[in-house]
Amino acid sequence: MSFLNRLFGGGNEAAEPKTAAPAKQIEHKGFLISATPYKAEGQYQTCGVVSKEIDGVMKEHKFIRADRFAGLDDAVDISIKKGIQLVDEQGEKIFG
Repeated sequence: MSFLNRLFGGGNEAAEPKTAAPAKQIEHKGFLISATPYKAEGQYQTCGVVSKEIDGVMKEHKFIRADRFAGLDDAVDISIKKGIQLVDEQGEKIFG
């Protein structure tokens, strides 16, 4: 891969995760938590979305953490736990 491709993000799978269907979704305290881990450098990166409809508008907060796992199931479980933690700590403030 050329220097310019690397410089401008070509071929770097960790630079921007591909949007994929959630691997798992749960509802927690009126929020929808979606686990969306993605493959990065041979492992699965912790990633997810916390969403909730507020006043007729769907609000979303995407999160990515540094945690990586060899197996998809572990990444999904941790992504859900991180989403729950965000909801418990911040509630609707997460969108502001």
